[in-house]
Amino acid sequence: MQNIFIECSPGISGDMLLGAFYDLGVPRKVIEKPLIDLGLRDLYSLEFKESKSCSIRGIKAKVENIDPSSTKRNWRSIRELILNGYLEKKLKKLIFEVFESLASAEGKVHGINPDDVHFHEIGAIDSLVDIIGVCSAINYLNPKKIYCNEPILGKGFVQTEHGKLTVPPPAVIELIRQKNIKVLSNRDSIEGELSTPTGIALISNLADNLAPPSKYSIDSYGVGIGNLKFPFPNLVRVYKITSLEDSSINEQINPKCEEISIQEAWIDDQTPEDISNFVEKLRIEGAYDVSYQAINMKKNRIGFSIQAILPIEKKEFFRRLWFDFSNTIGVRERTQSRWILLRRRGECSTTFGNIKVKQTLKPDGSITMKPENDEVFRLTLEHKISTEEIRKIIKDSSKKFKAFENWK
Repeated sequence: MQNIFIECSPGISGDMLLGAFYDLGVPRKVIEKPLIDLGLRDLYSLEFKESKSCSIRGIKAKVENIDPSSTKRNWRSIRELILNGYLEKKLKKLIFEVFESLASAEGKVHGINPDDVHFHEIGAIDSLVDIIGVCSAINYLNPKKIYCNEPILGKGFVQTEHGKLTVPPPAVIELIRQKNIKVLSNRDSIEGELSTPTGIALISNLADNLAPPSKYSIDSYGVGIGNLKFPFPNLVRVYKITSLEDSSINEQINPKCEEISIQEAWIDDQTPEDISNFVEKLRIEGAYDVSYQAINMKKNRIGFSIQAILPIEKKEFFRRLWFDFSNTIGVRERTQSRWILLRRRGECSTTFGNIKVKQTLKPDGSITMKPENDEVFRLTLEHKISTEEIRKIIKDSSKKFKAFENWK
């Protein structure tokens, strides 16, 4: 499985990213199928056209609205459209997260409930096509990891339905704050909007690393061309890469030791529903694990003890989530070490067909394999036999294993 590297050169927008993925080889039918499934096909026209920027070729994606009545939508209606649509579970999650972060940012800067956000940046058909199309491309390519370099924002003014806004637009600033994105400023003298809210929302949700890989080889690439004219090429490149940071199994220590961050708080002034939503937010944002339990607190109140195990490099980001999405006024934090065995995801051919499994490498070199619980549950419902019997059949009939990723 390959990695993806999104090179913002110099900035990022949804249409440029869509053009780059098309140039990379993502079929048009892949990009448009979820749009058709969501009932949007008759609302837009999409054109991919060869273009150049400062003599560098690429693809320009152009979306036109062909139904004037569909130009404005709010987050509430878009959310219902996505959640009620017949899309793959993984793809639906990607699309939802991008739109949710964009609506949250716009709601914050305009001082309104995100559900009521009703404006061009999220409601126009071009934004819908760009976001859904890019998420479909990612889902189709199914990379192991997505890298993206730091974008440049630009300066000056941009014309919107709210009138003239300064560059970067308020929504871009809020997305950068929420997602803890680092940006570059070495071209701040350039007038123009180099990075759009849609572009920032896409990379902030899709990229695993907002920094380029230190060592890699390029297998193929696509180029997306922007509409604005600059004294330098206005383009985005998307590379299929092989990251040379992925060491071979013989070069890795097993088990390996790594640092993690533990953050926890006790909360006695939020409902169980709110606590459940916050815990799910921590998991969605990348917590390794989260546990919580009811406890007795001061004045005999029932509260909740919440503990999150987190990547050490994201501790500042998660620290802000506690204060933004829960009622706690303090968070305990400590750094610990953990020893973990190397593991990798993949699939194995069995009597039931190809089953998603996870392999674990023991210190003595032996390999254990375990079917994903979602697969076991699905097969239990389909075949109406116990999970114990399902696991036994999988174990007895397992044959060829295909890895989706390297040992990590």
